Amino acid sequence: MASLSLRPQARWLSPGELMRLLALALMAMVIAGCVPRTRTVTPPPPPQEEVQPTRPIGRLPADETRNRVAVLVPLSGPNAALGQSLLNAANLALLDTGGQRIRITGYDTARGAAAAANEALEDGNALFLGPLLAEDVRAVAPIARSAGVPVLSFSNDSSVGGDGVFVLGLSPGQSINRVVAFAASRGMRRFGALVPTGTYGQRAGQAFTAAVEGAQGSMVGMESYSRTPADMRAAAGRLNGHGRADAVLIADGAQGTAALVPAVRGVSPPPRLLGTELWATEGDLAANVGLRGGWFAAPTDANFGAFRTRYRARYNANPFRLASLGYDAVLLAVRIAANWPVGRRFPARELTESTGFAGVDGVFRLRRDGTAERALEVREVGATGTTVASPAPRGFD
Repeated sequence: MASLSLRPQARWLSPGELMRLLALALMAMVIAGCVPRTRTVTPPPPPQEEVQPTRPIGRLPADETRNRVAVLVPLSGPNAALGQSLLNAANLALLDTGGQRIRITGYDTARGAAAAANEALEDGNALFLGPLLAEDVRAVAPIARSAGVPVLSFSNDSSVGGDGVFVLGLSPGQSINRVVAFAASRGMRRFGALVPTGTYGQRAGQAFTAAVEGAQGSMVGMESYSRTPADMRAAAGRLNGHGRADAVLIADGAQGTAALVPAVRGVSPPPRLLGTELWATEGDLAANVGLRGGWFAAPTDANFGAFRTRYRARYNANPFRLASLGYDAVLLAVRIAANWPVGRRFPARELTESTGFAGVDGVFRLRRDGTAERALEVREVGATGTTVASPAPRGFD
């Protein structure tokens, strides 16, 4: 478990006291080998970070000045690196905002999500950020619900949301709806889709059907495939047999999509290729020549570069792309903490009453059904990377 807290400064210092404090701080950094923050604040605050790398035996000491917020993420096992990146981002957000009313503590869900949730409750946490995996959210939800603790999960599975649980991750449905609406605005009316077998493909297919209907388009056909070369070719052939489509969605990552592209674009004129939010996590889409000209919708990257620079300066590593969820969750908590009396329940009603929150991933708002509505941009894959084909809205109607 890792814990971070920020304490308010008791009074203004005289110039002489400030100089002595800065000298002592500099000496401490030299001795400890610390790296000073690159972000400048005026006047410079005294060192405020207090980190406990492991959980002490027994309950945490009572805190009468801050509310406790638990970050439930995998800190061991195969997803440990991603979990640590989410926790680091959450701590970075607390430092960047100077939030002095909350204290963040990390709990390892790889040892058991239910055990981590119970431990967090024992320590007095009144808000859960995480878990990451949908199955962990299902394990944590009833425990948190019985204690009146809201859950801001990092999952993208909308089926786990509701009744005090919110899903901060971008669901395929949101991405698909945005890119289909954009394609329709460019005059495309006939749509086809290729979706992989399994839960993700089923949800993507349902979202695509609803999106095409909402855009007043027509469905040429939709075929599913297992990830074998022969089955993928067969599915693409069946889709082509339904007739010409203006645009075809392939609900897969870049590698899977690239394998299907030759058959999909082997007709004349070739359809516009549409992707899902999975493309946003790919390192170099432009390297796949077949993806060029394709469109997909994702949260804006406009703020991620600055976030990555601050993260790298503090932790000497690059953040995972999903780490922005940890950062934005804390921004939301800090904003609401202004109306959160210490020792009381988190004011959960304010989560859905806001017109929106701005974060690294742009503007989003939480809905009563437990999903997060996000303002997404549409990007086009080019020879040197991606460009913004349609900017993300700055707010909601």
